[in-house]
Amino acid sequence: MNTQPALRPLKGRVSLLVSAVALALTVGCANQPGPFAPIDTTKFTLENTDRFVLLDQPAQYSVTCTGLQERPLADGRLEVVANVKNRESRRIQVQINCVFKDDQGFSTGDETAWQTLILSENSTEAVRFTAMNTQAKKYTVRVRQAR
Repeated sequence: MNTQPALRPLKGRVSLLVSAVALALTVGCANQPGPFAPIDTTKFTLENTDRFVLLDQPAQYSVTCTGLQERPLADGRLEVVANVKNRESRRIQVQINCVFKDDQGFSTGDETAWQTLILSENSTEAVRFTAMNTQAKKYTVRVRQAR
């Protein structure tokens, strides 16, 4: 008996199935744009994604936050200090700003201008932000690749 002719349609179906699975896997792997959470998970790194956000993948790879400090000033405005760390062994340049929010998490319309931050190899810099009004109770510090 010759079983070869019966296997030909089966081989065609298997190759079609393998092709369909490969296509489905490649379509499902599309990149989604930021914001990205910090990926440095050492014990000295603060990963509070609602207060520190990396807006693109180069920033996610290169930058992390080692601490956030907040305090009310005497006039009731909020002051925030972010310790931003360069995770690479090369000098990098990023942009950073802060969006101040009310106690429910909505923007108060008080957003600092983007400022350029140059970080030396493996260094940490403290960046200070001050709210313009007393409505700010929460905040988000945002970092992106320099443009």
